[in-house]
Amino acid sequence: MPAGEHMIRIEESEADGVYQLKAELPGVDPDKDVTISLDDGVLTVRAERSEEKKDKQRSEFRYGSFTRSVRLPAGVREEDVTAAYAQGVLTVRAPIGETEKPARKIEITHGS
Repeated sequence: MPAGEHMIRIEESEADGVYQLKAELPGVDPDKDVTISLDDGVLTVRAERSEEKKDKQRSEFRYGSFTRSVRLPAGVREEDVTAAYAQGVLTVRAPIGETEKPARKIEITHGS
């Protein structure tokens, strides 16, 4: 991770055929400060939080760039991934399809 970048804290779960990732992103505007990308099964969340220019005696808030990448489980239908933001938490949901195709018998035809 490049200097000045912070890791986004996440929770991952899987239930009822849906993978879910929750990311803590308080104090950001999801329309301007957050990007989500999906490349070859890897989901990446990036966020930026700018420091307000006010006189402060003390601040323990983290400012700057935040990023986190996770490999999605096998069988995730990438075209159906959705994201929502509420109360400082980004929730990404990805339906999981069939991970294995059932075996089938191939009939042999005769002739040309």
